Amino acid sequence: GARASERERKAGMEITTFNLKDGFAEAILRGYKGALLNSGDYALMCQCENLDDLKMHLGTTSYGSFLSDVDVGGANTTTQLIERCTDKLVEEFDFLQCQAEGPLYTFLEMCRIPHMIDNVILIVSGCLHNQQTHELLDKCHPLGMFDAMASLAVASNMQELYQLVLIDTPLGKYFHGSLSREDLTEMHLEIMRNMLYKSWIEDFNAFCSKKGGTTNEVMATFLSFESDRRAISISLNSVGTELTHDDKKSLFCKFGGLHPYGQKDLALAEDFEQILKVLSDYAPYNRLLSLANADEEQMIEEVLNGHELELCKAAFSQQFHYGVFWAYLKMKEQEIRNLMWISECIVQNMHARIHDGVKF
Repeated sequence: GARASERERKAGMEITTFNLKDGFAEAILRGYKGALLNSGDYALMCQCENLDDLKMHLGTTSYGSFLSDVDVGGANTTTQLIERCTDKLVEEFDFLQCQAEGPLYTFLEMCRIPHMIDNVILIVSGCLHNQQTHELLDKCHPLGMFDAMASLAVASNMQELYQLVLIDTPLGKYFHGSLSREDLTEMHLEIMRNMLYKSWIEDFNAFCSKKGGTTNEVMATFLSFESDRRAISISLNSVGTELTHDDKKSLFCKFGGLHPYGQKDLALAEDFEQILKVLSDYAPYNRLLSLANADEEQMIEEVLNGHELELCKAAFSQQFHYGVFWAYLKMKEQEIRNLMWISECIVQNMHARIHDGVKF
């Protein structure tokens, strides 16, 4: 009763006020979404004999001039191709953020955080292996760059990393309580990555809750799925490691479709079979895994990516909300993964497998 009428009142407010501030950015975004590669494009690309054909076809799509300087005969053509496609995504995202203000600007900034987390871990991990900072910076995802990135190389333990560099970056607030004086090792870095992801998902969820309305409704579905995906990923990756049940539980978000009982069972699961057994009790994972005949870890990741794409498409069926910005980013990233897969299959002369890895 009262809750439903409050929701209707908020929906009415969204319809009247959303376009004042955010309508232009959303209109541009829906234009970008219309330019995503479609089934016709993929059908043609899957028939390409070589990378020259692929580049030529992509030149007729929205990628157009972005690929003009890709050297098709070079040794690292695939890398160049993917870099250019990523540049296009970054240009679009930056343009959207320039058109945004207030809560939408903050929302788009939060969409960048996963890439920032991965970049920080990449650089610190690379420095542990004595790699050159400039080489590592080249490998970073451009959506997750921030000013102090290059200074990450100076840290020798977790606290230095925080006090010298991260405290003044957008990641600063996610570090409280998760630092120790331990030296930086691969294991500690992976735990740190998962702690940061957990803090970010919970923070993003709180932000969307506060925003309310359709944004909260759509993003609650996305972030609940993201929370579950992290829990599944942590469980799979910790098989055979020294992580205790409590360690694993401390890395899980405090919400999501698997919270609390599924997470508790996942923390106790000792091997792949037990993890699958836990997931078989929860929708939609039971249906997805039975359809896919998931018998290996990689398959589970594929299945979850496919499910996320369906959520992204559904987000566009509603209007006046921020969820479409997150959905578009995810769809574009999947498109770039598709192009990577197609390019690799062509290079390795495995044309028969091209269709296996393409999702749209």
